[in-house]
Amino acid sequence: MEDLNLQQRLFARPVKRIGDVLFSLVALVITSPLFILLALLVKLSSAGPVFYIQERVGRNYSRFGCIKFRTMFAESDDLLSNLLDKSPELKKEFERDFKLREDPRITPIGKFLRRSSLDELPQLLNILRGQMSLVGPRPIVADEIPRYGDSMNKVLSVRPGLTGLWQVSGRNNLSYQRRVRLDLIYSTHRTILLDIRVIIRTFGVLLLPRDRGAY
Repeated sequence: MEDLNLQQRLFARPVKRIGDVLFSLVALVITSPLFILLALLVKLSSAGPVFYIQERVGRNYSRFGCIKFRTMFAESDDLLSNLLDKSPELKKEFERDFKLREDPRITPIGKFLRRSSLDELPQLLNILRGQMSLVGPRPIVADEIPRYGDSMNKVLSVRPGLTGLWQVSGRNNLSYQRRVRLDLIYSTHRTILLDIRVIIRTFGVLLLPRDRGAY
């Protein structure tokens, strides 16, 4: 049974990659008018580049530039440093989650992009480049690696995903430990069927008018 499961996972890899490429190409074509509109809104809303590229850790610990629409003011690093120096509570929140629920660095259009998850639309380009997959663990920054402990090698044995179990299970409303657990579950039990289930649930999360934990 174990050999059969291994064969299924090995077979699923090329199938998954073909699916990633085809989906990304089709999605980019279909959403191109929206893509251009959002790029214009970001550019016009505040000074700075349209895209924000942050180094993330990919499969086998490789580093890549994760592409998003910029949702913060250009001077966000200085704003964060000053904010955390003045507020121990916010510093504790940021060290715990690597995010702030009420973040003054976020632009007005950025708030909409984050809550709708449209800021992640450019990651379709990361998928085409083979740096990400449609479904997978969260793409983390290097500072998060110690949080994963012994789970890290397993989690980074697969490409990070545009969506995944944590995105359809509460996202930022989950504890960090729960996020790590979901990433480990996916990396250990990944199948094409699981990917399909996550994709279906992702559309449900995006369409239902409720708090998705995105901020």
